[in-house]
Amino acid sequence: MSSVLRARPSLAAAAVLTALAVGLMGCSGSDSGGDSNTSAEGAAGDAGAPVPPAAEPGGDNAGEKDAGGGSVAGAGAGADLRIDTRSIIYNGSLTVRVDDVEAKAGQAIGMATAAGGFVGGDKRMDQETYAEATLILRVPAERFTATLDGIAGLGEQLSRDVNTQDVTEEVVDLDARIATQQARVASGRRLLASAKTLADLVMLEGEVAKREADLASLEARKRRLDDLTALSTITVTLLDPDAAAVVSEEKSKLGFVAGLEGGWDAFVSALRVALTVLGALLPWMIAIGGPVLLVLYLLRRQRRRAATPAAPPDTPAA
Repeated sequence: MSSVLRARPSLAAAAVLTALAVGLMGCSGSDSGGDSNTSAEGAAGDAGAPVPPAAEPGGDNAGEKDAGGGSVAGAGAGADLRIDTRSIIYNGSLTVRVDDVEAKAGQAIGMATAAGGFVGGDKRMDQETYAEATLILRVPAERFTATLDGIAGLGEQLSRDVNTQDVTEEVVDLDARIATQQARVASGRRLLASAKTLADLVMLEGEVAKREADLASLEARKRRLDDLTALSTITVTLLDPDAAAVVSEEKSKLGFVAGLEGGWDAFVSALRVALTVLGALLPWMIAIGGPVLLVLYLLRRQRRRAATPAAPPDTPAA
């Protein structure tokens, strides 16, 4: 009994020690958890600011466009693809059958002049069978279609051909090359002004002259493109009713008879060429061939005399 009583204090002491150990472990676990959370928060803070939510359509990304609808730098800025800013060359040709070629040609020229253009060429033929006029008109590009329609209304339109050429990229490239070349010319002139020796002066003068020539060539090409884009070209052919009938009749000729006529015309043309060549050579043949024939005749006669044996002398009679 006494041994049992002595064992109880020992068990109680062991229980108290176990409870203290468990409490200490719990405290240390909570502290370490707090330290872990603190470390995690510090790492997140060191990594940078919190990532914002993804931009929604029409939100912040929509602000990358300016108020005019154009894109800002980094989103394709500098590539202005609007139609009114492009450089386009317009060319058109028109064939119209009219009742009076001279009068309608004057009206067509008046339309081009009223549109702010001018006449680039005027060729007219008044033959016995028909009359024809060919006009080359230069009009502003913005009045191209209106002028073309107005000229087509002068009579019966037989054909129309309109083509365009977009030279925007070439114009932009020329502008950039001209700016670069201008900077090179300016730097060359500065170096030329500070030349110290005669050799440097001669070398720099040649280099500056070359750069200025290249710049002048680029500027000439740019002026040519500016002219072609600012003023469109319209080629107008005006035919009277008889001329249109002749053209259509010639196009409708097919078959054996048409081939026979074509062959006969070719034969006559070849014969004329041969006679023309013969006529050109005949004076030379007479001037050179006559003396040559005379010399050949004399040589042949001389050979015959040399080849003929001499006759024996007559013997006296006994």
